[in-house]
Amino acid sequence: MPNLAVNVDHVATIRQARLAAEPDPVLAASLAELSGATAIIVHLREDRRHIQDRDVELLRRTVKTRLHLEMAATAEMQGIALRLAPDLVCLVPENRRELTTEGGLDVAGREAVLAAFLAPLAKAGIEASLFIDPDPAQIAAAAKTGAGYVELHTGTYAEAKNPDARQAEFERLLAGLDQARRLGLRVNMGHGLDYVNILAFAGVSGVNEYSIGHAIVARAVVTGLPEAVSRMANIVAGFVS
Repeated sequence: MPNLAVNVDHVATIRQARLAAEPDPVLAASLAELSGATAIIVHLREDRRHIQDRDVELLRRTVKTRLHLEMAATAEMQGIALRLAPDLVCLVPENRRELTTEGGLDVAGREAVLAAFLAPLAKAGIEASLFIDPDPAQIAAAAKTGAGYVELHTGTYAEAKNPDARQAEFERLLAGLDQARRLGLRVNMGHGLDYVNILAFAGVSGVNEYSIGHAIVARAVVTGLPEAVSRMANIVAGFVS
């Protein structure tokens, strides 16, 4: 059965808008786990725009499932990951002017650099993923870095303006899934997935995890977090009969 990894960054975004104590992404993570999440994701950005160091430290102590840490490939973030030992680190690109991650990491041509960056994490027993576009060159490069996972960027699929464009992007994702698995990589998918566009993946085999944040938090504003998470968890669970 595919896993549902719930990203609680947007809970922290609401908190940081007022520099307040609430809502607490640590509490949100606990509710998400109780409601069916099989992993919790946070992105500790270099500018600390939403998730804070305090959040990651508390989550490492309280998460009962798996804690996945998204981060840039910097020395500071490597040190934090080695100290806190999340279950998985996902390397992502960062642009301080972006509202959210805008595309996949450029791995091609940087295989040796990224392999050297990931080596200490692997030695510490921390699994690694690379957030990449479903591009054959990027997938082939990712397989040379020592990462055990890739997360295929579903944002272009989710933001497609018409059915033909969406279908073309969906087929790119399926081709990327097949290529990555043939190269020995485990495959996660995420970015922009919601309660409607994820339904296209019903019956698609080989996806290890779906990473979803904004759609769940947006629904939670109206229905509450337990309902929002459990609804998505039930959708993902239904992908396997």
